[in-house]
This record gives sequence, C-alpha cells and structure tokens, in this order.
Amino acid sequence: MMRSLFSGVAGLKVHQTRMDVIGNNIANVNTTSYKSQSMSFSDLLYQTTQAASGANAATGRGGINARQIGLGAKNGAISTAITTQGSAQSTNNPWDIMITGDSFFVVSNGSQNFFTRDGSFTVDGAGNLVMSSTGYTVMGWQVNEETGEIYPDTVSALKVMQEDNLTYPPESTTLAYMSGIVDKYDSALSSAGGRVVTLSFFDQQGYQYTAKFSIHSLGSDGQYYVQLDDILNSKGDSLVKEYGLSSINEIATFGGQDTITETTLYQLLDTAEYDAATNTYNMKYQPANILEGYATNQLVNAASNVVIGLQDGDKVAEGGDVTVTGTVKLSKSELVAPNFNLIYAPVEEPKLDENGNEVKDDAGNTVMVKVYHYYGDDGNGNTIQLPDAASGTDAGLAQWQTALQKSFPGVKVSKIEVKSDGSVEMEFEQTFKTTKEVTYKESGNYFVGEQITNPLEAYGLADTENTKYGYPFVAVSPDGQAQITKTFSYTGNRLVYDTEKGLFDYIGSPNNDSAILNFNASATSRQGDVIDLTRFTNIDIDFSLSKNYPNGGTSTASMLSGDKGGNNLGTGRAPGEMTGIEIAQDGKITAYYDNSCSKLLGQIAVANFANASGLSKQGDNLYSATANSGEFDGIGDDITKNNGYMTSGVLEMSNVDLSQEFTEMITTQRGFQANSRIITTSDTLLEELVNLKR
Repeated sequence: MMRSLFSGVAGLKVHQTRMDVIGNNIANVNTTSYKSQSMSFSDLLYQTTQAASGANAATGRGGINARQIGLGAKNGAISTAITTQGSAQSTNNPWDIMITGDSFFVVSNGSQNFFTRDGSFTVDGAGNLVMSSTGYTVMGWQVNEETGEIYPDTVSALKVMQEDNLTYPPESTTLAYMSGIVDKYDSALSSAGGRVVTLSFFDQQGYQYTAKFSIHSLGSDGQYYVQLDDILNSKGDSLVKEYGLSSINEIATFGGQDTITETTLYQLLDTAEYDAATNTYNMKYQPANILEGYATNQLVNAASNVVIGLQDGDKVAEGGDVTVTGTVKLSKSELVAPNFNLIYAPVEEPKLDENGNEVKDDAGNTVMVKVYHYYGDDGNGNTIQLPDAASGTDAGLAQWQTALQKSFPGVKVSKIEVKSDGSVEMEFEQTFKTTKEVTYKESGNYFVGEQITNPLEAYGLADTENTKYGYPFVAVSPDGQAQITKTFSYTGNRLVYDTEKGLFDYIGSPNNDSAILNFNASATSRQGDVIDLTRFTNIDIDFSLSKNYPNGGTSTASMLSGDKGGNNLGTGRAPGEMTGIEIAQDGKITAYYDNSCSKLLGQIAVANFANASGLSKQGDNLYSATANSGEFDGIGDDITKNNGYMTSGVLEMSNVDLSQEFTEMITTQRGFQANSRIITTSDTLLEELVNLKR
C-alpha cells in the first residue's frame, strides 16, 4: 500500500521539476540567444516479487515472466535545444553580431574562456571588444604585422579601437607609371616648354607634392626625352623658390646629361640669299619690306602687274628712289571710298550721234541725256569734272594726277579710261624710298641687303644652352641648303618608341621599362641653410604603357602614382582618420579611413563542439565546456569552415516556442494532478484499513 504513495510523491516531484524547466523557458522568452530546455521522464525503481523462470524441457513446463512493481518516476534528462537557430532581430548596431550555424563566440573573464551565442558586443574604454552585459572580452585572432594577414593562433582579446588603429599612417610614393599617347605631330613636343605631364606623390610624412615633367622631341621619329622641370608643394609653390635654391636638380634628378650629335640638311630662310660664287650670305628683302609705303599703297596692291624700274645688279643707297609702274583696274566703290575720295555723279548733256553731232527732236530742240562723270579736287579746293579718258600728254591726265595726289603723293598717270560701269583702268607710276642700302635682283624681283656675318642666322639657327651648331658647314648650291652639324645636350631620360608599331621600346637605356626620380639627401640654400630631404623617397616611374600613336596632333600622356598593374602598390598616401568599421561574414574586422585606406584589425574566432548540447550553462548567456561536450583547443575556427557566417547589426533571439511551452505546461499540470490523486486515493485505502480495527 505504501508503494503507491511514494510513486505519487515521485511523480509530483518530477512534474514540479518539469514545471521549473518550463517556467525558466518562458522567463527567457526575450533573452538574447537563449536556448530552450526540455525535460524527459524515466521510471524510477522496480520491486521484484517473483523472478523470471525459463521453460523446463524435461517437465514440459513453460517459462514465466518476472513480477515487478514500479516505485514511481524520476528526472530522465534535461536537454537544451542548443543547435536550434533563433530568429534574427535587427538592431542597426554594428557591434551586434549574430551567428548563423552551430558555432559559439569565445569570450574570456581574464582567467577562463567561456562560450556564448549572445553577440551583443561593445567597445570598452581600453578599445577592447567586449560583451555589453558582462564586460568579458571577445576573443579572436590577431594580424601578422609583416604580412597584414590574419595569423590563426591561440585566441586573444581583440583590441579593435586601440590607439594605433584610430589613424592610418602615411606612406611615401615609391611607384608610378606613364600611360597614354605621345603624338609625334603634337606641336608642344617641339616647343621650348615641351609637352608637360605631372605626377602627384606623397613624402614619408604624408604631404602631397606635384612633380612637373616635360616631354621633348629629339627631332627623329620615335625619339624623345623626358626631363624634370620642377616640384610643387600642396599650395602650388615651387620647392626651388621655397627653399631658396638655384635649380630643381639640387632637390631631385631624373636621368643624367646626354649629348646627341648629328649632321642635318637645313633649308635657307626666305629672308636670306646664298651667293655660291663668294660663299657668303646676304639679307633678302621683298619690295614691301624695303620700300617705304609700298605695303600699304592701294594702287600697288590692286595692280595686276607691277614693274620695278631698275636693272639687275643696280645698287640703291639708303633713302634712294625706286620707281614702280603698273596697270590697275579700280571699281566705282573703291574710287568713291577712302583713300581716293572721288565723286561719281550725273550731269545733263546733249545727246550726240555717231558723228559727234547733237541730236535734235522734231521741234528742233537739243535732246538732253543724263551722263555720269568722276569729280575731284583741282588742288585749290575746287571740285572739277575729270575726263573719261586721257593718255600721253593730254591735259586731262594732269587733272587726274592732281585729284589723286592727296592720297598718293608723287603718283603719275600715263593713261586712264572710265568704263560704262564706273570702273577705271589706269596706268600709273609711283616712287618709293628705300630703308636700307640694297641691290636689285631682277630675276626674282627682290632686293639684297647687308651681308649676314653669322651664317646660322640665314638658316634660322642660333646656339642655345642645349644646342650648338658646328662649323664648317657646306652650302648646297643653288638653293642654299646646308649640311650643318648639330650637337644637342639635355638632362633627362631618352624615351624611345618602335617606329614601325608605335610601341614603347625603352627609357633611359635599352631594356629599361622605368626610370628613377632620385631625391638628394639634402640641399644647401643660397643663404647657406642645409635642407633635409630625407623625407622624400625615390620613385620608380614605368613608361611601358605609353604609345607613340597618331591622335590628331594631341598627346594624352599622363602620369599616375602606383604600380601599372593597378594593385595599389607604392601609391603613397596621406595620414587617415578612422571613419568606420565593418565586420565581415567570416568575422574579420576591417577599419576604413578618410584617406581611402582600410586596415584588417583582427578576426573573431569561434568554437565548435562535437556535442554542443553537452555544454554547461553558466548564466549570463554563457556556457562552459564539459567532458561530454568536448574540449576547446584554445585556437578556435574560422566560422566559414563549417558553412556558418556572422551578420553585423543583428542579434539572435531566444528560440523558445511559447505555443510549445504552453502545451507542455498543460500536460505537466495534468500529470501533477493525476499524481496527487494517487496520494489521496492511497490515503483513502489506508483509512479503510485502519477502520478494520473498529
């Protein structure tokens, strides 16, 4: 009788325990990353009243089962649904991280590692990534300083916001390259300044500068040289002026001095004449260049043929007279406009027949007609009619000459005829004075003046700082072409292209793809001050991407810092301030800076267990390893190893299912009630047994 009482008591206890588990689940329905628990029952003990016996073949009696009476229920197991993923809750806090998968964050209290699914992290005053609830540090892997990559090793605290990570250090530029087109027809390549290209670069302190280079033609196809012209600071001021130096070569050099000697055929200038007989050169003048007023004389400019009244070889002293004759046809609009200023107006005159007699009408009156004539000044301020035709010694020629004198002093007219459309044909003679002593060349209708003492001037050449022309040179008769030795020197690097394909060949010397912008260690100003230049780093500039192609006479060559492969190597940078942090799906923490750089700060490592349900709950959303969960190796794993991943700005919610918990609560309540009935019924039976004494 007493067995049923104790069975009921055992049943009440286990159902009470089950209710405790359910209550804890419901209490943690909003606990971050909480994993619900469930409880299973098992029967307790059995009292055997008769053992089992086997069959007896000899007697033919069969076997019987054991007779056992149970003594109630007990707690079989309390399991945690640790591998069941909770729902995601967006927080928009970058330090909140949710794990998708079966892994656990590793956190430490300074002496022991714990494990959690609670990714509500924050950064403490020391820059450590910690749990916001407990302050336990989040553990992970550090960055190898030499390689800049994650080095998986024993997990350690992630100091993501330590002082060194708040800024990104500057770096000097070490690599650069030139790309684009160098067009041989680009006029800038042959100019004194050349085709300018610039390179922006940084020194070791992160200050930005601009190096000015120029590309110059060497006169042969595919042959150029590149020289360093100046370096400007971030304000656009020249370092040469800022430091009080004499030249940019005191700061940096680009290539050495090179000399090119070649014999070239040059063409004589139009303003020079070569005399093969005397091997001399003389200045050559066209009439407009040597005769005063010739270039602006309207009669000469409009004349169809102009003849200079000199014989070949005639010499004319400075200020001497040279007579020019010509025939010109002038329109009515020209004659009534400046500089002629004539008047073309009608007048009533008798009509004449073919014999020159006046024509009469039927009444015997003279028939009058309107006739147009030119009028001019007679020299005394009076307006007179000019004849329509005159030649030789006609008096009319003198009238025309007088009318033209104001605009063309000294002009003489030998023949003139006014056409029906108002145009005038005129033969004239005009005298001009020379501005130099010259000799007339009838064959070319030009004048020859003073002898050219330096023959180079006859070819438009002059020695410069970079260019020297060698003597003697041989003039080639009769056109005066000459073979002249040209010696050209420059400081820089020769840039050579394949003339057939237009592709880069070399820079500086054969087989070189790049040239060095080489900085000096120091410089001395004109005032004697020593300037430290060690903050600058030499820059290797690659030219192999440039081409020597036609591009409409415009070169597009430009220089950029960095390696030509676009790997952002050797670009250099200014110092940067942290602007943001990103946590990737693999747990890698990357900082971003306002100088467009990024830096890997570390990686959150995770722990994986063979039996995660074997972990022991420690409160505060923490677990610890047990003998049944498997040990933590101290290093951890990359979360992506097991196809898991992390999500920033999201937390994992509790995986408690309220509908399931309420259902479990109902069945537990019914079980508790039933077990309580066992006790009350057993009590009634005991009461009846006691009443037998009565």
